[in-house]
Amino acid sequence: MGGLPLVERSVRNLFAVGVEEILVLAGTGAGWYEKLAGGYSGLRVLSVEGGAPAFHGDALVLFSDLLYEAAVLTVLLNETRSNVRIASEAGEVAGICRLSREILEAAFREASAAEQITALAKVMTGAALRPSGVLLWNRIRNEKQQGEAEKVLLPKIQEADALRNVRREVLLNPGPATTSDSVKYAQICADICPREREFGEVMEWICRELSLMVGKPGQVETVLFGGSGTAADEAMISSCVPDDAKLLIIDNGAYGARLAEIASVYKLQFEVYKSSGFMPLDCEAVKAKLVDGGFTHFAVVYHETTTGLLNPAPELCRFCHERGITTIVDAVSAFAAIPIDMDRDAFDFMASTSNKNIQGIAGVGFVFCRRGALEKIAAYPMRNYYLNLWAQHTHFKKTGQTRFTPPVQALYALRQAILETKREGIENRHARYASCWDVLVKAVKKIGLSMLVPEAAQSKLITAIIDPPSPNYSFEALHDLARTKGFTIYPGKLSGADTFRIANIGDIRPEEMTAFTGLLEIYMRSL
Repeated sequence: MGGLPLVERSVRNLFAVGVEEILVLAGTGAGWYEKLAGGYSGLRVLSVEGGAPAFHGDALVLFSDLLYEAAVLTVLLNETRSNVRIASEAGEVAGICRLSREILEAAFREASAAEQITALAKVMTGAALRPSGVLLWNRIRNEKQQGEAEKVLLPKIQEADALRNVRREVLLNPGPATTSDSVKYAQICADICPREREFGEVMEWICRELSLMVGKPGQVETVLFGGSGTAADEAMISSCVPDDAKLLIIDNGAYGARLAEIASVYKLQFEVYKSSGFMPLDCEAVKAKLVDGGFTHFAVVYHETTTGLLNPAPELCRFCHERGITTIVDAVSAFAAIPIDMDRDAFDFMASTSNKNIQGIAGVGFVFCRRGALEKIAAYPMRNYYLNLWAQHTHFKKTGQTRFTPPVQALYALRQAILETKREGIENRHARYASCWDVLVKAVKKIGLSMLVPEAAQSKLITAIIDPPSPNYSFEALHDLARTKGFTIYPGKLSGADTFRIANIGDIRPEEMTAFTGLLEIYMRSL
C-alpha cells in the first residue's frame, strides 16, 4: 500500500514512536518476515513453535494486515489503561490494541503452538474499547479491500500523517544538527518528576547504550550532565588532571583553544602545542613534545569543528598510553559519525553532546570514561561543584539519578536518537554523511570555489569554504537566500581566513545537499 508492505509500514510507525523492540509472531510466511527483519535492527521474528516470548511490560499488539494513521499509536501510548483497543469505523472488533504483560503471558501460556495467534486475537477482542473518534484504520484482508483502501482510506491516512510533519529546515551549520520528526516528537510526553524510578531507568538505559557505542560491555562508563559539549569538556579538564600533573593541549582551532582557556581558569599546569588551523598536525613533533616535556596528561580535539580538520587522535593517544600518559579527547563533533573504540583508540576520557552526530536536541553533555581511568580520579581535588565527574558518576551509580535536575525532554529525545542511530549504524551514518560531502565537494569545484583544508585531512563532516574574491559577495546575502529555501549556513570561525562553513551532519540526505549546492551555484554565478 503506497509502495510499502503493510507490515513494513507498521514497523516504521512503531519505531518512530520510540518502540525499542518489535516481535513478529509468524504463522506462515516466516521466511519473508525474516528477510524484512534483516533490514531493521530491533525487529525479531518468532515462530509459533518457538514457545511464548518474553515480555518486559505493556505491549502494543497489531495484526499484520493493518492500515492505520500513525496517531493511533500515540493515542494508545497515552492511555492510562493497560488493556484497551481502538474502535474501528469499519466495524472491526480487534486489530490494534495495548495489552498488559500479564494478559499476554497468560494467553501464550494457555494456548498450544497452533493456537497462539487465535488466543492472541481473543484477548485483543476482550480489551476495553476506546472510541476512535476520527482515527483512521482498517484491516486489509483481500485484493478487493486493498483496491477500495487505495482509493479511499490510504489517501485520507496519508493526509492525516502529513499534517503531523514538522516544517523541514536543513541545518548546514555545525550543530545543533537537523533532527528527525520522531526525535522532535519524543520531547512531547507526559510530565514526569525526574526523580521517579521510571525516569532513572531511562537515564540508565541511555548511559548503557552510549557506552556500548564506544566500547565493550563493562569497559566504559558514561556520565551525563545537563549542558553543552563545552560543559562536558569542562567536566573532563577540571576533574581529570590532578594538581601535580602536567597537561599538553593541542590548539589548532577554536575548540582546542577553548580547552586551553578552561585549563587556564582552573590554574592547571599546562602547555599548548599550537598548530595550523587548516593543515594536518605534525604527529612526530607532537610526540617529541610529549616526551621532552615530561607530560602526564594530553588533550586533543578529534574533529576540529572550526574547519573540519580531522586530527590523528587515535595515533597520538596510543603513543601516550605506551608511555603512561592519560588522554582526554573532545569528540563533540566526531562521536556517532566516526567509529570509536576507546580501548583500541586509547581514549581515557572523551566528551560529546546530544545535538551533533547522535542527532538529538541540545541540552545533554556526556563524558565517556574508561573504567580504570575513571577510578583513578576519585582522590583528585573537586574544583567544580556542578561539573565534577567523579561526584556525578558515584551519585548516579548509587541512586540512579543525577545530582541536579536533568533536562527531561532532551533526554527523551536523546533516547529516540540513540534508537535511530543503532538502526542506521555508525558506519552507515558516516557513509551517508560522506555521500553528502561528495556532493558538496563536487559542486565547490564546479563553481570554482576553494576549500581551506586539504581534502585528505578533512573529516567529511564539515567543510570550510574560502570566500569568493568578488567585492559583491556577502555572506549575509547568501545566508538569507538559503534560509528562504529552508537551509541554514554558518560563517567561518578561524581568524585570519575568510570562510563560510557547510556541515553535512544530522538527519540530512544527499538529495538535500544537491538542492543546496544548486542554490549556491546560482548565487555565486550572480556575483
